[in-house]
Amino acid sequence: MAIFGYGRVSTSLQMVENQRLEIERAGYAVEYWFADTVSGSAHAAQRPQFKELFDKIRRNDTLVVAKLDRLGRDAPDVLATIKRLAERKVEVIVLQLGKLDLGSPAGKLMLAMLAAVAEMERDLLVERTQAGLARAKAEGKTLGRPPKTTVAQRQTMTELHGRGDSISSLARRFNVSRSTVLTVVTPKAI
Repeated sequence: MAIFGYGRVSTSLQMVENQRLEIERAGYAVEYWFADTVSGSAHAAQRPQFKELFDKIRRNDTLVVAKLDRLGRDAPDVLATIKRLAERKVEVIVLQLGKLDLGSPAGKLMLAMLAAVAEMERDLLVERTQAGLARAKAEGKTLGRPPKTTVAQRQTMTELHGRGDSISSLARRFNVSRSTVLTVVTPKAI
């Protein structure tokens, strides 16, 4: 009966080690630790380290995670992951929920409600982000990366390319990549 720990962060700028320390501070001596750096939008089955954990974990082992959203992308994914683990008689402990048997009827109900709330929170975050981008655009703010060339440089590039200058020579002349020059001089399809 081994204790497995699993952590996930979305970017390499975040530290998964905090999740491991939280699990160990809760009194669990993790024998096997797995961690993914992958977006929360990826299903559990698409995460390389989670797949490896799932291949290694056995009957009567315990899986400990710090938060529910570490187990899946949305409510159906979390529930499917818990179900797959329950079929193997793996005890799943989510520190965020306290000691709760996720395989029991009450545990399944609590899990479904919490997973649905977590999914709703993610959806609301996306909605707020989209609203903020739309507002910024309506206010005339330029979104995205600033252009690498000025309007005058783009006009000059187009003229010189029309006279026969090569893409490479234009890239060297304006100190930009060939792909930047191609974007400028290639007519846009409508």
